[in-house]
Amino acid sequence: MEKRVLSVVMPVYNEKATVSKIIDKVLKLDMLKELIVIDDGSTDGTAEILKNLKYDDRVRLFHHNKNMGKGAALRTAFQHVSGDVVAIQDADLEYDPNEFKEMVKPIEDGLADVVYGSRLSGGRPQRVHLFWHRVGNDLLTFLTNFLYNSTLTDMETCYKMFKRVVIENIRIRSNGFSVEPELTAKILKNRTLRVYELPISYYGRTYAEGKKISWRHGLSALTALVKYRFVD
Repeated sequence: MEKRVLSVVMPVYNEKATVSKIIDKVLKLDMLKELIVIDDGSTDGTAEILKNLKYDDRVRLFHHNKNMGKGAALRTAFQHVSGDVVAIQDADLEYDPNEFKEMVKPIEDGLADVVYGSRLSGGRPQRVHLFWHRVGNDLLTFLTNFLYNSTLTDMETCYKMFKRVVIENIRIRSNGFSVEPELTAKILKNRTLRVYELPISYYGRTYAEGKKISWRHGLSALTALVKYRFVD
């Protein structure tokens, strides 16, 4: 059995159709030390599902009384992590937790401090859909690379993995989805951090299937990328 080093943090908002399935997938990881689930004020029955599920002692469940956003949920979760390595997992089924096994290797081998799972670098199954979503992501990633002199292929990916000390030294200010560019900006500004990417699978959802990201989030991400280039 692998050493249990991984803390997975999972923000959850209105994901009653998928939350129990993704929790089961994460709990099958031998390397998992803990799964920290933050219910961010769900109103669709997700909170009740979480309360009634039978967990083992690796699961820690927290609730926000109202919806505060992904950034706020991550801020709460990061306060409780104890593993050597921390990874972010959305509560839908767009990403496969089994890919954490490969993502952690550059960290365990002493090569990386941060590892991104790229949905756009090829080599893994990718759902073909949402052209304009892809265009927006490409533009944001290009702006990231321009502003921070980097070569990322997928800035907006959920799958970000860090040594715990990295996330302990980042103060998250964003409450909503702008936490993605904020984290990336603060990681790339720290030139002592070694950042790697690995290709991952992506089983994307349509809006009818529950996808929540819209063009408005793209505008806020753009603002965050520029803002955090110059301020903390």
